[in-house]
Amino acid sequence: MTDKSLGTFINPFTDFGFKKIFGSEESKPLLISFLNDLLPIKHKIVSLEFKNIEKLGMLEEDRRAIFDIYCRDEKNQEFIVELQRAKQEHFQDRATYYASFLIQDQAKKGKWDFELTPIYFIGILDFSLASFPDDHYLHFGQLTDIYSKEVTFKKLNFIYIEMAKFKKQESELANHLEWWLYFLRELVTFDDMPREFQGDIIEDAFALAKLANMSYEDRHAYELSLKYYRDFINVLDTAKQEGIEIGIEMGIEQEKIKVAIALKKNDVPLELIMVATGLTREEIEQLSF
Repeated sequence: MTDKSLGTFINPFTDFGFKKIFGSEESKPLLISFLNDLLPIKHKIVSLEFKNIEKLGMLEEDRRAIFDIYCRDEKNQEFIVELQRAKQEHFQDRATYYASFLIQDQAKKGKWDFELTPIYFIGILDFSLASFPDDHYLHFGQLTDIYSKEVTFKKLNFIYIEMAKFKKQESELANHLEWWLYFLRELVTFDDMPREFQGDIIEDAFALAKLANMSYEDRHAYELSLKYYRDFINVLDTAKQEGIEIGIEMGIEQEKIKVAIALKKNDVPLELIMVATGLTREEIEQLSF
């Protein structure tokens, strides 16, 4: 029996919820629809293959990367889709770092002429990036000549969706992508699927996201993911109560340390303090109060 306190539909901003809607075998048609709506690709995506989300550096001491979703289409175009809940000081640097793993993977053994297939990094952000002070929620970056303003390289693409700036209501939605974003933003508020979604592929997303349709194992996994998400929100609230703004605006190590100490006093899990402050496990463990 479904716990009514959890609502009717899963929260897509939890790790489980995001991967259930876009990162599972049964949700491939949904991800294809979302990507085709989002990307200005001449030939639409027909099929996708999910790839290993963990990438290791070329040397043992190199860092690794773990993606939320990593897939390849029938034309060998590659896609990383990341959901980022916490404001991160160097998120665009991280996006470039992640894309670099895919570039390295395309290197062929033996004779190779360095030809690459297109790579797309898509970041769905539950915050705003300082790089984009305007009110636009969607940003698309490619390599561009700063003088001619012409795109000079189309194979490395960075797309950022700032959900905090997507404020449109149902009557204002202008295209199918905005229907997807409206679905993501409002899903947890719905008791039933609005009739406007009937007959659309997003109707399948509602069915997939409905708690009553899930197995016991999936509901249990979602509850754990939701607990982590709620704990994370509480971490941010606790930090704000300390009178400290977490984010790239401050960028002051002392303030991060003060936040970490305050969170440790409140018995916040170490992993959440790491996410909230950007400090390493070792740095946090060494803090005393």
